[in-house]
Amino acid sequence: MLYSFSRVIVRFIYRLFFRLEARGLDNIPEGGPVVLCSNHKSSQDPFTLGAYVPRKVHYMAKAELFRVPVVGQVIRAWGAFPVKRGAVSKEAIRTAIELLQQGHVMGIFPEGTRNSDGKAKRGAVTIAIRSGATVIPVALVGEYRLFRKMIAVYGAPVDLKPYAASGTSEAMEEATEVIMSKIREMLKTGIPSS
Repeated sequence: MLYSFSRVIVRFIYRLFFRLEARGLDNIPEGGPVVLCSNHKSSQDPFTLGAYVPRKVHYMAKAELFRVPVVGQVIRAWGAFPVKRGAVSKEAIRTAIELLQQGHVMGIFPEGTRNSDGKAKRGAVTIAIRSGATVIPVALVGEYRLFRKMIAVYGAPVDLKPYAASGTSEAMEEATEVIMSKIREMLKTGIPSS
């Protein structure tokens, strides 16, 4: 109930103040496990990423956020689960894989933290391959300035089978770079990747 109510409010706020537009939503499978891999520049990104996705999106979030009154309840309702500061734990990875194996959607930011050096981590690819999830690259385009347009661009699924077959760390890094290159392309064009 809190999720449905807060989602209506988030959509209204984002449409009014950020003129949020979603492109390529039809690239997201209607069922089965899905990993949405997105660029990351703001604490607002999880809401932007999931606002218009027809399915509930789950996230990893810093454990301290769950101790903040109201915030903790809202992010939990939005499908977030806690991770300890510093690094993603084995427990968090296991939770993500379990959620995906149950057919849910995960939103993951391969860059890790906001304003990172742009180097993506291969955790999203590892989680997707272990769970058999479809990977959708997502570009969040815009700067969260009031009344400036924000666009969430959902690209075509990335085929990870060739990389999964190899299973080497080099293959995982290569797969991660393929995903990030799709995201960078969509950031420039605002058009869903094919």
